[in-house]
Amino acid sequence: MNDKFFIKDPTEILTCKPNINYNPNTNPNSNPNFKSNVNLPMPNTNPKKQKKKIKGNKSNNLKEFGEIEIPDAPNNVHCITIVGQIEGHMVMPPQNKTTKYEHIIPQLVALEQNPSIEGVLIVLNTVGGDVEAGLAIAEMLTSMSKPTVSLVLGGGHSIGVPIAVASDYSFIAETATMTIHPIRLTGLVIGVPQTYEYLDKMQERVVGFVCKHSSIRPERFRELMFRTGELARDIGTILVGKDAVDEGLINEVGGIGQAVMKINELIQNRTLMNLMGGH
Repeated sequence: MNDKFFIKDPTEILTCKPNINYNPNTNPNSNPNFKSNVNLPMPNTNPKKQKKKIKGNKSNNLKEFGEIEIPDAPNNVHCITIVGQIEGHMVMPPQNKTTKYEHIIPQLVALEQNPSIEGVLIVLNTVGGDVEAGLAIAEMLTSMSKPTVSLVLGGGHSIGVPIAVASDYSFIAETATMTIHPIRLTGLVIGVPQTYEYLDKMQERVVGFVCKHSSIRPERFRELMFRTGELARDIGTILVGKDAVDEGLINEVGGIGQAVMKINELIQNRTLMNLMGGH
């Protein structure tokens, strides 16, 4: 007699060997007191244990970050990094390191709505990128109700300038640079007066935003923007560290320590104002 398979439940397969009669008491459908002898491994539904397990994977941390243990950051301050080229409506080539504005904007919306986040630290090392994408990020930053501090490391060039000045307080590293130059178009350009008028209007958007959120005068900013002889293949000006502070673009020369201290100071001031009934 061949083996017979009785499938009474989709999750159970009962095998009856030859010369053994089928016992209905072993059927889970007919016997409510039936207990299976098969112990199936249960999935780990505790997110804390899963997080601890992932965090404790030293080999992955060493491979990805070069560190055995990654320190936890305080939960009340969120850090956003804007590096490489700011990618806008056009997708950049895969070899370019980019920051996508569709990734940054939802983060800022979530940070504004999250009551546990009290401040935002923006770290920049960007060559610039899409003008409208950069202005969109800058407008989001300046309209946030929570304290914001920006830190320029390496470079905050081109459209990175409006993002750097959009925060409540800005820092620049001593060796970091900021390039101020006119905007330019890529792709098809129609040689009609309307094209140049459009460029001029877009230029004024950048100039107006930067001068509104910094101490530099519009005339001086345009002078730096259209300066010749300083850049070999372009017109404009490179400001290094303290030069950006002297021109009124950045508030202070400093690094990560000063930036963290400042964001905590702004958070404390905002908390005191709320307690006193201010806004």
